[in-house]
Amino acid sequence: MAGVTKTYGKVHALDDVSLEVKSGEFLTLLGPSGSGKTTLLMVLAGFTRPDCGSLKFGDEEVIRKPPHLRDLGMTFQSYALFPHMSVAGNVGYPLRLRRVPKAEVARRVEEALETVQLGGFGERRIDQLSGGQRQRVAVARAIVFEPRILLMDEPLSALDKKLRDQMQIELRHLHEKLGMTTVYVTHDQREALTMSDRIAVVNHGRIMQLATPRDLYERPANRFVADFIGESTFLDVTRRSDGVAVEETPLILSEPLPEARDLVMMIRPERIRLSETGPQDGANNFAATATEVVYQGDSYLLHADLAGGKQIAMRGAVTGKSVSSLPASGDKITLTIAPEDTVLIDAGEV
Repeated sequence: MAGVTKTYGKVHALDDVSLEVKSGEFLTLLGPSGSGKTTLLMVLAGFTRPDCGSLKFGDEEVIRKPPHLRDLGMTFQSYALFPHMSVAGNVGYPLRLRRVPKAEVARRVEEALETVQLGGFGERRIDQLSGGQRQRVAVARAIVFEPRILLMDEPLSALDKKLRDQMQIELRHLHEKLGMTTVYVTHDQREALTMSDRIAVVNHGRIMQLATPRDLYERPANRFVADFIGESTFLDVTRRSDGVAVEETPLILSEPLPEARDLVMMIRPERIRLSETGPQDGANNFAATATEVVYQGDSYLLHADLAGGKQIAMRGAVTGKSVSSLPASGDKITLTIAPEDTVLIDAGEV
């Protein structure tokens, strides 16, 4: 995909988007509501015609090719199953449209159902299935004709959290088994980090960053990405002749300074440590005042105010010792961050 633009009046749903999806990879389009991620998926599917740009599957230009000729499988947020058909009828529908012989349809339907762990469910009605089973039927229907690309539009959003977490792993395992190029749309950051080979963060119709889950989380390209992926605190960075500083504290860095003129320091709560012995050598130390401790079962969240008034949060694992030794509101504390966890990013693209 190169230079794809789609406008609705004065709104740029897609703004000169270029994107390359690798063969066999699981790529997730991640962004808030209205960011353009679903429009991008609909362009890939052929349901939306862009105003300009190029879209190639391999060496073939498909921008004008209708959806049914693009060799795509697709699952929708609502599953879009036919309630008057059985499970087998739903799964076999794409094959019947392609005039596949009846015996071959039956064989491939059962194979697809076995792949999604629904072997023997072919004669059941759709209204006899749970939400997770319906989701599997939708996936089976999308893969039964062995398309070269599988598109998935928030297929897990209707499930409860426990089932959703389970299905994330199952879909990932299914992708590894089939080796099918998959483009997945979600607004759920944790879902994207769990399932993807790479993630494209989309906002205002543009791709903010395209990277692996780890690079995206640990080295975001700008403030929007850092704020959207995970929890973050941002501290203003001051450039000095001898380097950079935050709240008059010189920073020890493990990587070269970014080229952006305006920088902020991104702090992930789980990367901060509470020092019991004061400032630590070789670390970035911040004097703070504890304001609140929130117990969250397997972890705790400590809120504190830095000397300059900025609020910051740190997350720690819960142990018997850690809970009993936590500071009380008003206590003076020292928070430390290792140089390798001290991340400076472009202050723009909020």
